[in-house]
Amino acid sequence: MHKQHAIIVGAGPAGLTAAYYFLTETNIRPIVLEKSNIVGGIARTPNFNGNRMDIGGHRFFSKDEDVLALWNKLLPAQGSPALDDKILGRESVLVDGGANPDEVDEVFLNRNRVSRIFYRRKFFSYPVSLSFDTIKNLGLVEMFSIGASFLKAKYNQREENTLEDFMINRFGQKLYETFFRDYTTKVWGRTPAEIGADWGKQRIRGLSLGKTIADFFRKTFGSKGTDETSLIERFFYPKLGAGQIWQKLAGEIKRHGGEVLFNSNVKKFRVVGKKIKAVIVDSPAGELTFPADYYLSSMPLSELADALGENLPARPREIAKNLPYRDFITVGLLVNKLALKNQTKIKTLGDIVPDCWIYIQEPSVKLGRLQIFNNWSPYMVADPQNTVWLGLEYFCREGDELWQMPENDFVKFAVDELSSIGIIDASDVRFGVQVKVPKAYPAYFDSYENISELRTALDEIENLYCIGRNGQHRYNNMDHSMLTAREAVRTIIGTSTRENIWNVNAEQTYHEETHE
Repeated sequence: MHKQHAIIVGAGPAGLTAAYYFLTETNIRPIVLEKSNIVGGIARTPNFNGNRMDIGGHRFFSKDEDVLALWNKLLPAQGSPALDDKILGRESVLVDGGANPDEVDEVFLNRNRVSRIFYRRKFFSYPVSLSFDTIKNLGLVEMFSIGASFLKAKYNQREENTLEDFMINRFGQKLYETFFRDYTTKVWGRTPAEIGADWGKQRIRGLSLGKTIADFFRKTFGSKGTDETSLIERFFYPKLGAGQIWQKLAGEIKRHGGEVLFNSNVKKFRVVGKKIKAVIVDSPAGELTFPADYYLSSMPLSELADALGENLPARPREIAKNLPYRDFITVGLLVNKLALKNQTKIKTLGDIVPDCWIYIQEPSVKLGRLQIFNNWSPYMVADPQNTVWLGLEYFCREGDELWQMPENDFVKFAVDELSSIGIIDASDVRFGVQVKVPKAYPAYFDSYENISELRTALDEIENLYCIGRNGQHRYNNMDHSMLTAREAVRTIIGTSTRENIWNVNAEQTYHEETHE
């Protein structure tokens, strides 16, 4: 019998993981309130006529044994050994231990990670690397200029107040202007000079041109490469897309007595003193009230502050209101083939280019990034032998010109952009669909510099715990979001602390690269 209850806002990686830990480590019964009708948050995988589309794409990588153990428990393959001896970065074979993926759905695939930059109608390594292709594409004169600029930056380090300072210190002015400045502006809608250095310190702090050069020589002469996450070359991936793991976890939560309620939009928290007593929710059944002992929130901090209202002081409410986000639109396009030719040595089904992601740095288009779902998992595509399933990613602001464009017009716009840079022929498009994701990326400018004041005010509410990417306004990866949930549950039972919840992904030994 459960003597206590917990309300968890949001059925993304953080919310579902919190519910799992409540059920496995406590006697507290969780109820998960999800605003939409699908689990996974930004890591969900909607299905369009048998073509599954990840929202943003998510590589499964972690150095945390708890995370790996949970993933392996949720998707155990036939006869597979535990993942603890097959963590990425070590010797690794297909994670399913030899089971045929055609015969079993619950399987992780061990995928070859290929991500490249498309610039000047040519491919460059991503992250930017010193390679013979890079030298050939840029030319010796420009490479010499990049090297000289790097040396200048190395011996004239800037004070790191902005992301621009951070990047120039590590890559030099020339490489920064070539590959980072304009693309970062496209993604965030702000120049790096307007973004705080914290973003770089969190996401790419271990990567620099110097380490890229060292990695080149290690690979060239056969030595082991760097362990920096930005250079990891293989990753795990569920056969049916990232959302498969969260659907499986939601099923486990229900099986163990928890609840996941969809279309449940949190509107208001009822607070008495320093404790929340209940949450008021708009649902298909009307307005419902859920009392509980503990409340874990992965909703955006701006929305959490609105729901708390005057229970937060005016200053923290204002900080929350002005926290910036970058919104996101994905267009799924099913095409007969790509106009691009596979000029790599990597073999793929249909001999398409092997990239999971292509970072589009062509200045003539607004398109930011292109996913090729066939290369994430061919099982995500209804007919991978004869079609290519693409995800065109646009970074925007809710309410701007791109956001307001009607779906049919936006799909046509996306087709025209992709064909204009020679990646597809418009006549090969079979169908397209649009998915909008508000508040996909918490941003590090405007009132973010004062977020510690908001955090302090939220922590004063004794039974409220902020978890996940938007719940902490931190650019977390899936495993980081899961770890915030674990630490929150353990704080409640007295084996961790609030400080540990906020410190996840603040003092880690590795970080992911931009936009993954």
